[in-house]
This record gives sequence, C-alpha cells and structure tokens, in this order.
Amino acid sequence: MRKVFVLAGVSVALAAVVSSNLARPADAAQMAPGAARSRAVPCDADNANLTLPAGFCATIFASSVVAPRHMVVASNGDVLLIGNSVRANAESGGGMVGSGLYLLRDANKDGKAELVKKLATGSGSGIALANGYIYHSNARTVVREKYTVGDTIVGPTEVVIEGLYAGGHTANNFVIIGSTLYLNIGSGTNSCQENDRKPLSKGVDPCVELETRAGVWSYDANKIGQKITDGVRYATGMRNSVSLTVNPADKSLWATMHGRDGLQAPPVGQWTRTNEYGAENPAEQVNHIVQGADFAWPYCYYSTEEKKYVTAPEYGGDGKESSRCGGKSQPAYVFPAHWAPNDMMFYTGSAFPATYKNGAFIAFHGSWNRAPLPQQGFRVVFLPLKNNQGTKHEDFAIDFSNNGGPGKDGKLHRPTGLAQGTDGSLYIADDVGGLIYKVSYKGK
Repeated sequence: MRKVFVLAGVSVALAAVVSSNLARPADAAQMAPGAARSRAVPCDADNANLTLPAGFCATIFASSVVAPRHMVVASNGDVLLIGNSVRANAESGGGMVGSGLYLLRDANKDGKAELVKKLATGSGSGIALANGYIYHSNARTVVREKYTVGDTIVGPTEVVIEGLYAGGHTANNFVIIGSTLYLNIGSGTNSCQENDRKPLSKGVDPCVELETRAGVWSYDANKIGQKITDGVRYATGMRNSVSLTVNPADKSLWATMHGRDGLQAPPVGQWTRTNEYGAENPAEQVNHIVQGADFAWPYCYYSTEEKKYVTAPEYGGDGKESSRCGGKSQPAYVFPAHWAPNDMMFYTGSAFPATYKNGAFIAFHGSWNRAPLPQQGFRVVFLPLKNNQGTKHEDFAIDFSNNGGPGKDGKLHRPTGLAQGTDGSLYIADDVGGLIYKVSYKGK
C-alpha cells in the first residue's frame, strides 16, 4: 500500500439537497447497524468476480447497457443511469455511438434487473433527480424530462444548458441542490501550456482558461434555455472533477479531482526527473468545496514527495518550491497518482455495518499513464471521514482489472459510478465492461 497524506479541509452549509448520487432513505425493515446476523440478500456464487470485505456479496445487476457512467436511485428502487458515447467498430464506420438515459428495475428483488429500458437520448456522466424531473447530460447540453417515480416513460426533453465546451475534459457531471445546479466544467488542456501536452512548452500566465473552465459553475435548475456562459463560477483550480456530490450530514459540496499528466520524461524546462516521478505524481485530490475555493490547478500540483502543493514546471517550479501556491484551498485527502477517481458517494443506509455511515465510497476508474510502473486504481474504496477530514482509506471492492489488464473473467472492467439502493445496497457502474454490480451485506 502506498503512503497516503491527509490535509486540513473546510466545511460549508448548503440548502436542501438533491444530489446526483444522494441516497434515498433506507427501507425500515433493514437490519440494525452493525448487526452480525445473516439476512437474505441476493448473491452470485462468485460474487460477480469481485473481492469484497467479509460479510458482503455481489450480483451482476445488469449487463446490457452501453458504457454506463453515473446513476441515481428513485424512491421505488428503480435505478436510472446515463451512459457515455463509445466508438463503434470499424465495420460500422468507427464513429461515436451514443448510449442514453436508462431505467433498470428489479421487480422480484433477486439482485438482477429484469427491465432495462432506454428512456431518452443522452451521453456523458451527468444525472440527477430533482424538482419532478430527471436531469442528465446529452453531448454538449444538460437536459431534463418530466419524470414520475414508477413510470417507464419520461416527458418531452427540455434543454437546461446548451453550448457546453468541446474538447478536453467533457464529462459534464453535476449535482442539484434545491434550485441550483452545480456543473463541473473540466479543463480544455492538461496543464494550461501554450502548446498542450508538448514538452518544454511554458504555461499560459495568467491561465485565461480558468475564466471559463477548470472549476464548478452554478446555474438555475428551474430555468430552460441557459447558455454555458450564463453560469456563475463557484470554485476554481479544479482540472477535472468527474465526481460532484453532497454530504447529507452537513449539506456540503464535495468533489474528487483528476490530477494532471506529463510530470515525466522528456522533462519540462531544466528538470531531470525520471518517468517514475510522473508515475507517482501528482496525488489525486478529494476536495471539500466552499464558494470561492481555488484548488491550485494549473499553477501548482500536490506532490506525493513533499506532501504539499508545489509549483508546476510550466510556471517555473522545480518539484519542491511552492511560490505560486500560497493561499490555495487544501484537499481533505489525497490518493496515489493517476487512479482517476470518477465518483464519490456518502453512505446513509442502515444495511451496512455502522462504520460505513461515517464516510464515503469512491470509485476509481484506474490509470493509463503510470509507465514504467504498473497501472493502478480499478477499485472502489471506503474513505472514513472525521471533522471533514479523510482518515486512512480501505479497499472495498477490488479485482475489477489487474494492472489495467483483464479481470478474473478475462474482460476489462473500470468502476465509474456509485449509487445507494433503497435497501441500503451499493450499485457500482463499470463503463468499460458494461456492467452494473449490486453489493449487499449478508452479515458475518
């Protein structure tokens, strides 16, 4: 296990919450927290090829959705998810094939969805249930349809936000808190260089990209026809936060952030760093967000060696000094480099042992750029939290993929989305393997 470093976080109260993955209240018939007795829950004989803590088991809930990303669970237990666009095979022209907005229903409670129905066109990672609508991303727009829990159809599509930026990081994920929609607008570049991802290219100074991207913007969730430029910047310095979520305990906004690439040979400027340095840096951040927060991108990155922000090489840094990093907002916790955290979910159910109520699950999509070291991530972890600080994380679901290679079934699997069931279970979306897992607690 690699070393993990913890920094101070901050707290903010926000108004009534409807989050992209905020759980609905658990069923009153659930087992009491921490109870050790066995209970009847659905389990596959092989736990769906996952390795889980003692007392947990899993099923493959669904396997017929294209590139499933983020999910929400309706009050009747239906799972609604948004799929991403994927590239078709050469025989069909090799273009991008859209996925969509799907409804999954397990009517007989056997841990598997009998109904898998596409409700509307859509693609990306953004989804939320709020104000009588299902909101979701659809290419370069955020849209909504009227939705009644229990229905298997949705109303006509309305465009809430249009003109989302093309190029760079375009997950377009969001949460809705009351009447406000908070949208992740990822950066268009890796590190705001004059020539993106080119060795020796200096950083744009000041980075004008921060005026429109690499942060969180707020919009009116009840207003249709907004432009991307109508938003108000809420927080900045966040390269790409594929997860936005809300802690229901204090109604505060959180996100995980993908760190930059390219801190490896060939060096930038006068650096003599090795490829291993870039494999281990920068740390992936868990950010507790307040209005006006600045999490340092692109001027600084979080060094796993120095255990602090240091100035980026494109802005004159040497991997140790931090002259550009003063006053930046500190992460609440950091993870090893390039694990790619794609979703975060605070657990509020009663089906899991009581310790899981004091923290959040995080899904890691896994790395692609840790050469020459092995790829890492490809897991779901649990991060305990105390006073808005992360403590030592622990693996929860592993064996999705081995160092970026096939999992136990010979296929690639990359966790990307999380949602809590009405029965207190945990749903995990795997956008590469095309699976939805359901993890339950049966007791020890």
